[in-house]
Parts: sequence; structure tokens; C-alpha cells
Amino acid sequence: MIDTKQKILDTAERLFGEQGFRATSLRQVIAAAKVNVAAVHYHFGSKDDLLDAVVDRKAGPVTVARMEWLDRVEAEAGTGPLNVEDVLASFLMPTAEMAQSNPTFVRLMGRMLSEGMMPSIVERHFRESAMRFVMALARAVPHLGREELMWRVHFMIGAMAHTLTGQPAMHMVDMSTDFPTRVRQLVKFLGAGFRAPAEREEN
Repeated sequence: MIDTKQKILDTAERLFGEQGFRATSLRQVIAAAKVNVAAVHYHFGSKDDLLDAVVDRKAGPVTVARMEWLDRVEAEAGTGPLNVEDVLASFLMPTAEMAQSNPTFVRLMGRMLSEGMMPSIVERHFRESAMRFVMALARAVPHLGREELMWRVHFMIGAMAHTLTGQPAMHMVDMSTDFPTRVRQLVKFLGAGFRAPAEREEN
């Protein structure tokens, strides 16, 4: 039997994803989860705290998987250069695997992106792993200065979000393809983008 806390989290994840965070009230979550007001406040406090708990239960395992994958990549490289596709895979593939088994959470993250909430979510839940990933990318593509590297990371995040949550711009794309397969294609594409010459090298 699902306990009260789990029931609240599952319901909030579904409603925040379907309706948006701002459009969903705690009262709606309470009614849909069939729990009392005291239970929500006891376990989570505010609606913001509830969203943090919803994100953290999926973000936590993804972060652990990313760090373990990157540990392996760095160990195999030793003191040599890092392969940019391997670094990208360490960040993107755990996300794809989570998305494959959690479509409701994918819908939620798409909503958070459209509502402009992703910067604060990244800051609270992904900052440490993101900074380590950026350091690994800098080692893999040392020809890029910091600012240009961060622009390419910005483009990568947009491509990742669209790959996982967006609809295809062209009907020739098969959206029934599973998330890991999509992301393997994305890793190849992004690898070429990160390897591209720095802007100053093209002038």
C-alpha cells in the first residue's frame, strides 16, 4: 500500500506536470491525493517545499548515476584528455534512463522549463554535479574559453530539454523512439558542436 507521503508526491508530480506549478493549488493536491491538510503540512510545509521534494526524489538518483559514470570516465582517462562524448554521456544518459521509466516526471520538467523555473531548480538540485560536469567538459575541449564553453553548455541544455520534452519540428522524426536512443543521437550531435573551433579561431 502506498503511504501518505508517497501518495502526495505522486499526485503533486502528476498535477504540477499536467497543469503547471503556479496553476496547481495545495488544495487541489490534497483533494486528488485524498489526504488531509495536516498531512501535507506535516511532511512538506509549503507548496515550494513540496515541489523541491518532488524534484529531489528523482534528481538525487540521477545525480548519483551521473557522478558514478563520470568517475569511470575520468578513471579510464587517467591523466590524459577526456573524450567529449564520454563526458556528455555521463551527464545525459542517466537523465535519459530516468525519463524512460518516469514519463510523468519528464512532463513536470517540461512544465518547469516553460514556466521559467529551471534556473532555480538547477541551483537547488543540480549545482554541484553541474559544476563538476563543466570542469570535465573544459578538460575535454581545452580550446574553448570559459564564456564560449558556457554558451555551448547553454545550447546543450536547450537541446536536451527539447529532445526529452518537446515535439518534433518535422514529422519525419519518430517520437516513439525511446529516450536512451534519442539521447545517444544527441550525444553525437553535441560532441561535434563542442569540438567545433572556438569563435576566435574562425576569424
